[in-house]
Amino acid sequence: MYAIVETSGRQWRVEPGVQLVVNQLSGEVGSRHVLERVLLASDGGTTRIGQPYVSGARVLCEILEHRKGPKTISYKFRRRENYRRIRGHRQLLTKLLVKDITLS
Repeated sequence: MYAIVETSGRQWRVEPGVQLVVNQLSGEVGSRHVLERVLLASDGGTTRIGQPYVSGARVLCEILEHRKGPKTISYKFRRRENYRRIRGHRQLLTKLLVKDITLS
C-alpha cells in the first residue's frame, strides 16, 4: 500500500515505515500528525486518484524530531566597489515516520 501526499508545498510518495523530512510542522515530538491531502492512494489492486484529493483517505504519521537543515549562504558582490553582503539561512525541518494509510 502506498500513497502520494502533498505537504509543505511538495508531493511525497509514502508507504508505512517510511521517514520524511518536511518543512516544520506544529506539534510535539512523539505526537501524531495526520496528512489529509492525499492525491493518489493504492492498496495493491485498486488505485484511487483524487480530483484534486482522495476523499476519506488519510496518512497517519508520528513526529520524530524537529531540527534545522544545512546552512545555505547567499552572497552579493559588486566588483571594484568594496560591496560584499553575506546572509546565511537554515530551514526549520520536521522528521515524520509514516505509521498507517487509511482509505474509507
